[in-house]
Order: sequence, then structure tokens, then C-alpha cells
Amino acid sequence: MADLPLIVVPGDEPRQVRGSAALEQLSAYGEVVVYDTRPADEAQKIERVREAAVILNSRGAVRWGEADFARLPKLSMITTCSIGIDAVDVAAAKAHGVTVCNIPERTVPMVAEHLFALMLAASKQAAAQTAEIRAGRWNVCSNVYLRGKTLGIVGTGNVGGELARLARAIGMEVVAWTFHPSPERAATLGVSFVGLEELLAGSDVVSLNVKLTPETAGMIGAAELALMKDQAILVNGARGAVVDMDALCATLAAGRLFGVALDVFPQEPVPADAPILAFDRVVMTPHAADQTPEAVTGINEGAVENIIAFLEGRPRNVVEP
Repeated sequence: MADLPLIVVPGDEPRQVRGSAALEQLSAYGEVVVYDTRPADEAQKIERVREAAVILNSRGAVRWGEADFARLPKLSMITTCSIGIDAVDVAAAKAHGVTVCNIPERTVPMVAEHLFALMLAASKQAAAQTAEIRAGRWNVCSNVYLRGKTLGIVGTGNVGGELARLARAIGMEVVAWTFHPSPERAATLGVSFVGLEELLAGSDVVSLNVKLTPETAGMIGAAELALMKDQAILVNGARGAVVDMDALCATLAAGRLFGVALDVFPQEPVPADAPILAFDRVVMTPHAADQTPEAVTGINEGAVENIIAFLEGRPRNVVEP
């Protein structure tokens, strides 16, 4: 293996690629080292990949920025196991000659189905009512009927587009907001593009599906939440930092919003004392929208195919700053 590049998975926790059949394909292309725990600190993170030519970043909790790339002169490529690339400073990577790749399409239907399920769970107060029954109480609650209601989709990439299709299938009206609306995209998705304020004020459910960028970080704050209907539902399947969590908790404490559904959080795992945990109308999953056997297999295969394509001189799914 001396002449083959080193390919490192720096922290596969929770488990993503360990034992994957796809990972075995890389043995012909390089020496593969998989660490099954997250790095304890920055020093250990760098030490694990110091000799690596390729990083397979299976978990977004392991992050890469300018200071890292400056210390990794042998690194030439990073692939994420995700659609999102917020764990990597892509501009800094490019400046240091490091190619960044993601997996843009493999998990779209799984992620959209998960967010759709969270929306349904929030509308029926599934978490709160389950807790009541387990506590020995039989309190029948009033739920939300979604047919005929309006879903506002913030971000109309692949996941947002699939979510629009699912919502229309149960009779919801769909409006959407994007940075780059066009009549062609609206026709393809079967949605009407509106301004963000109009979407927030008029939607019964708001689903966040944008990438995390400097433009979208904190885009849903106190002012935006104040625009939403008192009985609206907020679903966040984008990234935790898209929502100002202090503002969201203050909104819930004031008795506003029928429910909230979250698959992503600013800090993951969620701290035991996080204020959001106090609200019973919040449905939560642990960043698990792509955690089905089909999605995990697809992600692993996609990451390995990205690495093989790069090492063969035909890079694919390259992310630009």
C-alpha cells in the first residue's frame, strides 16, 4: 500500500460507513483507515488525517476550515456523506487546492419523506399525546387537518421540490420562496413563488429546506416568527443554525405556533439542558432524515464513487464556493 494514497474517515460516530460493502471498493485505490469515534479535540483531528490524500467526512460534526487546510499539505480531496456541505469551508479548501464533493441526489426521497412525516406528527401532536398516554392520562387533543391548508417551502432544491409533491398529494396548497425564482422552476414544482414575508404570514406550515450559508444563518428569527400564524407549524430539516433557537423558544413560551418539528439543531447532540426540550408540542428526531437502510447504502456508495472518480481523474459532484 506504500504507493497508494491514504484515505481516512476521521470520525464515524454515529456509525455511517464502518462495515459498508461500498467502502471495500476503495481497497484497490488506497489504504483506508476508519476511526470509529469523533476526534477528542482539534489536535487529534489533524493527527488522524495528517498523511491523508482523501478525507471521507462521514459526519458533519467533524468540520474543516482554513486553519486545518493550512496544516494538511498532502490533502487533495474531501467528500461529505451528505447533501449539505456546511462542515467544510469550501472557499478555503479551494484556495489550498482541495476538491470538495457532496452527494446531491441519493437521499432526496428519503429526506423529503422524513420531513413530511415530521409535519404530520406535529399536526397530530403525536409526541405530546404519546407522552400523555404513557403518563396514564387520557386527554383527547384537537389536531390539525392538513388538506386544504397551505405549505410554505423555504428553499426549493431537490428536497423542497419532492416535499412539494408529497404535500400536493394530500391536497395541500403549496407556495415557495427561493433566492432564484423562475417561472420555469415554479411550473416544474407546481408551486407559486412568493416573497418570504408573504410566505411566512400566509402559510399554515412552513418548511425550511435551504442550505446553510452566511445568507441563511439565522434567517428565521424573532421578526420572521412574529409574521407566522399563531397556529402555524414550523418544520426545520435544513440546518439548526437557520433558526434563532432563542427566538423560537420565546415564541413557544408566549403560546404561539401550534407545533414545531425539528430534525436539526445548532448543537448536536442536543444538550440535556437545551430550552427547546421543555416544549411538549415540539417533535424531534436526531438529524436522522437520511437514516434508512436505503439512504445509508446510497450515501456510502455515493461517497465511495466520488473518491474513485476523483482518483481516476474524473471528479464528480464537485462543490464550488
